Amino acid sequence: MVSLRPSPVDAPDAHALLVAYFTSREIGFAHQNVVYTATFPDPAVFQPPAGVFVLVEDEHAGPVGCGGIRLIPDGPLGRRYEVKHLYLSPQTRGRGWGRLLLDDLERRAIAFGARELVLDTHHSLEAAGGLYATSGFVEIEPYNDNPNATRWYAKTLVGAGAPEGADGPGRYTG
Repeated sequence: MVSLRPSPVDAPDAHALLVAYFTSREIGFAHQNVVYTATFPDPAVFQPPAGVFVLVEDEHAGPVGCGGIRLIPDGPLGRRYEVKHLYLSPQTRGRGWGRLLLDDLERRAIAFGARELVLDTHHSLEAAGGLYATSGFVEIEPYNDNPNATRWYAKTLVGAGAPEGADGPGRYTG
């Protein structure tokens, strides 16, 4: 069983997952002769309603993944949140937990009044790009100047108010 729970981004378990995420990106970029710039996030940007940071926990292995949303300036559709630091430990990939986490972040964004989710990524993250495409994200023009990004995506959100379960941790089998 896997569960999702909000966490301060600077909590020890969240910080450890971010270190693993940044390390994996640094290694991946080095193989492409590209320098990756790691920037630990300001904890305030992941505090509701400005955002939220969520941990993925395996009942046997503890925290194994993370991701967050943060409020950024409004876009053409209105209130806009950005998906950041979506990461799963390598041993957990292929179980559908990335989609579970992304869906949870989307529900939380809707609960915060978002009309659009955006994100940036690097073209070398093919599995992530596939997840975003099959989750309804479409490629857009750059909305930021992230030196690590080569692709930008957006998803229009529908629905008003908080969907069932948007405010609390979820438990899922898988």
